[in-house]
Amino acid sequence: MPKYSDFGLVVKTKLLQDDKTQRWLARAVADKTGLFVDDSYINKIITGQRNAPKIVTAIREILDIKEA
Repeated sequence: MPKYSDFGLVVKTKLLQDDKTQRWLARAVADKTGLFVDDSYINKIITGQRNAPKIVTAIREILDIKEA
């Protein structure tokens, strides 16, 4: 089982609460940013393997997650 970052835990919890998937989130981020994003890339962000401020900002906006 992957180890999620603190941000990743918030994202996964929000996705579960909203009955959404990482694939859905990847598509929403790609639509919002115009960047190539797939569910594998989302996984790398929520496990802390990648740091992409533009993607993180888009995820926060899409899921309505406030910055800590």
